[in-house]
Amino acid sequence: MIEIFPDLHTLSDAAARLFVNQARRAIEARGRFSVALAGGSTPSHTYELLARPPFRDRVPWPKVHVLWRDERCVPADDPRSNYRMARQALLDHVPIPVEQIHPIPGSQKPSEAADCYETLLRGFFGGRPPRFDMVFLGLDENGHTASLFPGTAVLEERQRWVAEVDVAEQDVFRVALTAPLLNQAAVVVFLVTGAAKATVLHEVLDGPHDSSRLPAQLIRPTDGELRWLVDRTAASMVVHEAPERTRVL
Repeated sequence: MIEIFPDLHTLSDAAARLFVNQARRAIEARGRFSVALAGGSTPSHTYELLARPPFRDRVPWPKVHVLWRDERCVPADDPRSNYRMARQALLDHVPIPVEQIHPIPGSQKPSEAADCYETLLRGFFGGRPPRFDMVFLGLDENGHTASLFPGTAVLEERQRWVAEVDVAEQDVFRVALTAPLLNQAAVVVFLVTGAAKATVLHEVLDGPHDSSRLPAQLIRPTDGELRWLVDRTAASMVVHEAPERTRVL
């Protein structure tokens, strides 16, 4: 389902409510809630809402585990760090035990960071299927999501859970969770805003399948729910193409 919102604020409010609902359900069912956070400016607005009442008071934070879907290979205090953004927007303001915050070690060499995070995840899931309760994703104008960039080797990865990503035109190496791992999640939520995303969103949702050019097309949960939360400008081409699967709010 594609849910279309008037603007960034109403979209972020809906994403925060979804976070709260999924957290409470997972904790009631299994005693903990695992979420893989996204970087970027659009998710940061959702995190800021979660850090304040009323959402802050609705989440059982001591039972929340926070992980990341990708990271740049930079120190944790670097302005480009996804961990730093999430810490400033959310984690510094809610009572999550520090041992339940699991950042990707961006200061290490890319291959070492990837191996380290895969070891962490395998221990976290303890031999059970690697199923996040929730994953946040974004969408870039070039069709990439979660550091899964067009034409990179990580798109073909089927065995590893975490891999290093080398993109020539990017300023730094990255570490990313692979598509097969992300597709194990119970709920995957894309947050997409802005007129600049209208064309690529239309291509990802309604164009021919070409995941080497549009890696976001790789995200198809195998036994979970896929949600697209988009604003009106980003959805301008989609709502006319497939009105039967859109919900305008």
